Amino acid sequence: MKLDILAFGAHPDDVELSAAGTLLYYAAQGKAIGAVDLTEGELGTRGSVAARYEEAEAAAQILGLKVRSNLRMPDGFFEHNQANLLRIIEQIRLYRPAIVMANALSDRHPDHGRAGRLVAEACFLAGLRKINTEHNGTAQEPHRPRMVLHYIQDFQLEPSVVFDVTPFVNQKLACVKAYKTQFFDPNSKEPNTPISGELFFDFLKGRMQEMGRPAGLDYAEGFVINRRFAVKDLFDLI
Repeated sequence: MKLDILAFGAHPDDVELSAAGTLLYYAAQGKAIGAVDLTEGELGTRGSVAARYEEAEAAAQILGLKVRSNLRMPDGFFEHNQANLLRIIEQIRLYRPAIVMANALSDRHPDHGRAGRLVAEACFLAGLRKINTEHNGTAQEPHRPRMVLHYIQDFQLEPSVVFDVTPFVNQKLACVKAYKTQFFDPNSKEPNTPISGELFFDFLKGRMQEMGRPAGLDYAEGFVINRRFAVKDLFDLI
């Protein structure tokens, strides 16, 4: 299956928290969207692995994902090494996306920066024909995505570009709330975390407003691009 956009996250819910609005827009436009979670989030303070799989599937339904997979790398301890690069290269060559989304290159959780660098490097290496990979016993052809977008997470980073998600804010919040063990639940007996408080969704909406305001948008998601990008028509710029 060929995808237009493939979004990687170190943990289930990374993609939804930072890029769901953009993905919802393109899914509504008929683009084929998929997601790959690197870990099962097994070190998370709240919930369980089984619950997070159920939640990830519920979020995928709202997002309209064509595929969602999990590479089951060890949460907190996956390494930037050849074996993990090859696993990600296999996914890139399998789905052949034009655009890849990945974690922020610098963030509060060390997994995020490591995952962002791992995916970005894999996107380059996936285009080298002398790197051999197979999927289900079949040799894969090289493929290099046209662009890697690093979504912005906890740290307040300066975006290279922002995307208007105003029409999709409520759907984005529904995607995030699908991870019901991770966020505010007045009846939960589990420990509090930085994202489980009642005001976290105010922060999430505030971050989107902050990203959008300088561009004259109500709500936006920001992305960092580690390359110069161009437009063919200046009227494409808002």
